[in-house]
Amino acid sequence: MSYVVVARYRTNPDAQDEVLGLLDEMARRSIEEPGCRGYRVHQGTEDPRVVVLYEEYDAEADFTAHCASEHFREIVLGKVVPLLESRDVARLTPRVSI
Repeated sequence: MSYVVVARYRTNPDAQDEVLGLLDEMARRSIEEPGCRGYRVHQGTEDPRVVVLYEEYDAEADFTAHCASEHFREIVLGKVVPLLESRDVARLTPRVSI
């Protein structure tokens, strides 16, 4: 089983490049965390202000630890969130294992 988080951001006008740069750094640091299976950053093709994160963890506790990390607080909460028009986060568990 895994624990997946999908975050959908819409950046403020002209902030998408700065947000993407910050999230690249966030991805590099997050993938080194225990229990982090993947951290992918995607940008909308129709609307470049849309940014979607796909994060996969071994368990919910690993995501909780991720949110408590210094780099999450510094980069996401301190720098990215102020550059967003909106932010939606969905926490997911798989229904069927293949």
